[in-house]
Amino acid sequence: MDIRFPRPPVTLGAVAVLVAATAGVVLTGSVAASAASVTFTPVADTYVQNDTASTNYGTSTQVVVDNSPVRRTFLRFTVSGVSGTVSSAKLRLRTISGNSGSDAGGTFRRMSNTTWSETGTTWNNQPTIDGATLGTIGAVSGNTWYELDVTSAVTGNGTYSFGATSASGDGAYYDTRESGADAPQLVITTDSTPPPSGDPVLVGVGDIANSASGDTATAALLDGISGTVFTTGDNVYPNGTASEFASYYAPTWGRHLARTRPSPGNHDYNTSGATGYYNYFGTQAGPSGRGYYSYDLGNWHVVSLNSNISMSAGSTQEQWLRADLAASSKPCTLAYWHHPLYTSSSNHAPSTSTRPLYQALYDYNADVVVWGHNHVYERFGPMNPAGASDSSRGMRSFVAGMGGADHYNFGTIQPNSEARNNSAFGVLKFTLHANTYDWQFVPVAGQTYNDSGTGNCH
Repeated sequence: MDIRFPRPPVTLGAVAVLVAATAGVVLTGSVAASAASVTFTPVADTYVQNDTASTNYGTSTQVVVDNSPVRRTFLRFTVSGVSGTVSSAKLRLRTISGNSGSDAGGTFRRMSNTTWSETGTTWNNQPTIDGATLGTIGAVSGNTWYELDVTSAVTGNGTYSFGATSASGDGAYYDTRESGADAPQLVITTDSTPPPSGDPVLVGVGDIANSASGDTATAALLDGISGTVFTTGDNVYPNGTASEFASYYAPTWGRHLARTRPSPGNHDYNTSGATGYYNYFGTQAGPSGRGYYSYDLGNWHVVSLNSNISMSAGSTQEQWLRADLAASSKPCTLAYWHHPLYTSSSNHAPSTSTRPLYQALYDYNADVVVWGHNHVYERFGPMNPAGASDSSRGMRSFVAGMGGADHYNFGTIQPNSEARNNSAFGVLKFTLHANTYDWQFVPVAGQTYNDSGTGNCH
């Protein structure tokens, strides 16, 4: 990845001309940089052509959109180190010199595939251009910069792919990252104004980081969501080693480490004593080696527990939990750990050994419990420790195991299961009000499943 500021600045007001009936802007200079702006060049770019279906153009100094022959362009950017709210994201392309231009500069869309190969992509194996249309560049001239607003697609740190097509037989040719100073640019501007104060947000999921791309997509969601991040265990696969945390978790969810309050899973404990987990998260995971701790967010008391050690009635953890809840002065309580007491997934049965923790929370009028372990999303209505519906004192529970590991199947649907999904990756977001809470399943880009609602504290 190449992070750099643009070349000598000029003011946009002096050089920008709207392209008729399109979202494109033609520029004759570089974008002005400010303290809140940074420019990224692609980590990959190429095009494919239908009459040379097995040819790869990944090392070419140009990419093309055309309809005769059909040629499609792909660009991928990795955004990192951006903080604050993204107020503007501009995709900038320069037409090659020595070309007369085109009557159509191409239609650009977001792509869900962010792992296609620059040097391996051909017409025969090209990724699908499947996202929302971001805009169209109209007629273009040679040796000129063009700009497209892609703010709706770029929420913060993460990997982003864009695909471009054209319905015109007059091709538009753009410089590539092999062109040096004329390479495509993604210019990110962030709003340095502090966000308005409001109720705390708690957002997270479990079963997260591995060699696939689901964790990259869920980490990108966190880039655009402020607040405290939680995890419901199995933070990295398959064995919770230090090298796996460095290779899989750190490049994705790791950029949110400073605001993360995790819980451990059984895969984290595949390394003896879960030392990879405790060494990576440090004090963010509570007292070293213990795996359970609590903290407050606004009017809420939040408890992270460890379902990989003894949870029996009278155990050290269960007695600590009761003392912790008794000492809390907050009117609302949320707890999370890895193994679910209630679940409809066919892969892992309900973990009845966790019932003493649920009982303690119930005895102290807690409100919400969140688990992972099964790689699905499931929401249960308020229940008591016996699993019976209880609208007066029961806790609403969620299985949130859709952080990046391959999805599991559902089996027999358990009583009081109110919502389920095993196809979408995403995060579970709670907005913690003074005496109520909102929940929302937030899907990754390219997926549409959603579940949301509001509950009251006891």
